[in-house]
Formats: sequence, C-alpha cells, structure tokens
Amino acid sequence: MKFHERMRSLRKEKGMTQKEMAAELGVGYRALQCYEYNERYPDVLGLVAIADYFDISLDYLMGRSDVRERR
Repeated sequence: MKFHERMRSLRKEKGMTQKEMAAELGVGYRALQCYEYNERYPDVLGLVAIADYFDISLDYLMGRSDVRERR
C-alpha cells in the first residue's frame, strides 16, 4: 500500500470525512485531498504529525512496512 492509500484507509478507520481529518491534522481540506489523491505529500513535520496522530510508524504510513506499531 502506498502513502495515499494508507491516508485514506486510516481516515476511514476513524470514520472521519476529509474535512474533519484536515481540521484534526491542522491542514487545509485541499491539502488533505491532494495527499489522498496522490498529488502531493506533506512536509516532514506533517508526516510526523500524521504518524503521531494515528500512533503508527512512519514506515507504515509511507508503505515501507506492514507493521503499524512504532519501535
């Protein structure tokens, strides 16, 4: 799974809309859409914030691992 697929999947697991998730993460609605539509990536601090919010590893978020837990 790639980053944009993970973002969509994680958001849906929480039962949130794109607008709700954008507000929760402190990003614009259009920015979150771009992440989920594979049009762009968040900056490094944004990636860390997303991983922290979902309590997952960066490797899982970026699709480099299927292990969700942080080490």
